[in-house]
Amino acid sequence: MAALSLQMTSTMARSKGKEVLAFSLGIILIACLLQTVGYIKGDAIVFPNVWEIVKAFLRLLVTGRTYLLIWTTLRHLLVSMAVSTVIGILMGLAQGMSSFVRNLFKPLIIMLRSLPMIVLIVVIMVMAKYKWVPVIAPSLVLIPIISEATSEGFQRIEPELVDVYRLNSNFNFSVLFHVYLPLMAGYLKQAYVNAVGMGIKLTVSTEYLVQTRNSLGKAVHSSSYFNEYQDIYAYALVMILLILLVSELPMWLCRRANQASRKYWVEA
Repeated sequence: MAALSLQMTSTMARSKGKEVLAFSLGIILIACLLQTVGYIKGDAIVFPNVWEIVKAFLRLLVTGRTYLLIWTTLRHLLVSMAVSTVIGILMGLAQGMSSFVRNLFKPLIIMLRSLPMIVLIVVIMVMAKYKWVPVIAPSLVLIPIISEATSEGFQRIEPELVDVYRLNSNFNFSVLFHVYLPLMAGYLKQAYVNAVGMGIKLTVSTEYLVQTRNSLGKAVHSSSYFNEYQDIYAYALVMILLILLVSELPMWLCRRANQASRKYWVEA
């Protein structure tokens, strides 16, 4: 058992090393593309040297105000993710349980997915206070992602597994959390990853349009106003790290917990 565990650990380490190498080469590829476009365009202001972007990025990392901007945007993202998750799961469960409800919500889902973001933001700006727009707008766009994943996952559950719990209990919150959500975990996980990436872009775009104070969107607007494009690219790097933090960290923690659990049972 110990030898098998060691072999599995070695294989996983090699696989992880290849992933890190490919990711690093991808970053280098982006830098090369940026330099190539800047060389072809001949505009050092819009396409600054990669080293200038790196220096701007490092300067942002050691500036205290940067973390205030990150926290403002992250707060908007977390609230919108929480709202869209609760509403999306409830809607998805209702759609999964009833074809009538699924067809009833279908036009609304199509509208939310198809409506241009700028139109949605303008409508929300008229109806709500500006401070709530960076929360409301992303929530409305992310709800269809969560609800469709929930509905699809619900419908894909094996009927035999549903029949087992029905022998002992009706549908309730305990059944939801202990039966349905674990069985739909794969669909919800993918929806979560997609929602986080889209959510941060929507949040920053909304902050840019409504000029939210002390936010990444406002910082990007200020940098573009003063033609500080190296800072814009640096803020883009900050947003990428933020997406990785919010989307990958929970997944990494879950994988580590699962690995620790498997290692315990193998050694036992």
